[in-house]
Amino acid sequence: MPNMRSFVSAVAGCALLASLISVVYAADRDRYPSKPIRIIIGTTAGASPDVLARLIGNKLSESWKQPVVVENRPGASGVLAYNSVAKSTPDGYTLSLAAPGIAIHAAMTRNLPYDTLKDFAGVTEIGYSNVVVVVGPGLGVKSLKELVEYANARPGKVLNATGVPGGADYLTAERFKYFAGIKSKPVSFKGSIESLLEASAGRAHFSSTGLTAAMPLIQDGKLIPLVQLVPGLPNVPAAADVVPGWKPMGTQAFLVRSGTPMEIRQMLSKEVGRILALPDVRERLAAVAFHITPRTPEEHDKKLRADIAAFTAIIKEMGLQVN
Repeated sequence: MPNMRSFVSAVAGCALLASLISVVYAADRDRYPSKPIRIIIGTTAGASPDVLARLIGNKLSESWKQPVVVENRPGASGVLAYNSVAKSTPDGYTLSLAAPGIAIHAAMTRNLPYDTLKDFAGVTEIGYSNVVVVVGPGLGVKSLKELVEYANARPGKVLNATGVPGGADYLTAERFKYFAGIKSKPVSFKGSIESLLEASAGRAHFSSTGLTAAMPLIQDGKLIPLVQLVPGLPNVPAAADVVPGWKPMGTQAFLVRSGTPMEIRQMLSKEVGRILALPDVRERLAAVAFHITPRTPEEHDKKLRADIAAFTAIIKEMGLQVN
């Protein structure tokens, strides 16, 4: 009987502990956010995810009266940043501003330190960046047609500055080259700004990345835009007109660790949606032709699965190596 009484007492104790933990978590949800929020991104400063994180983070801090800290953790094309979120506490205080690279890695990288579909939960989609193909003014190329002719006349000698293999910039550039019929050697850099500066200085023949990062150099006359993924820049042809196979793929979105309470995910989603609808935010994003496409947490979970499937298909079509 003493053993039975001990067993019953232990069970009762466990039940009480579980009940207390449930009450604590419920209280945390009721007063969320009650401490600083971190947004972790896998890019360097100035890239599109960095700009978005700081723009939205500042607005979140204003409305919720809590600090929102943006942490840049470039490396391994975003994998280091994603892994830190995948291993974080599922309480809504650590967010990933995920670029399309998170779906690309799931499609073409084996042995990731996390499971993309099991370790992350959607908060909301933000949207997708316009992408622009640019050359330095010293190259003497003024159009996409001239770039194709230039590259074809110099087989094996043309370089395109791009991001780390497996990242969004890298695959976007490879898709552009595939559909435009350009053969060039990719030269990888840690961030968008570095690759753009290489093209501007003439050390690479061309580059392609988000318009958010490229716009200052275009405005200063240090880069010439030849084609853009979607309409945005005046007097620059869109891909649908000159490279019809090159289409938008993937989005930028907020994710959290799986297991984060749905109430918190929905609170974040609604607040980010409100911020994206603010006139000053829409005006700033429209200036770089960023397309805003907010979704609910459930909708984004489905979208991430669809993006992984789409990237898997195009990677297979292009014959790119899965590492």
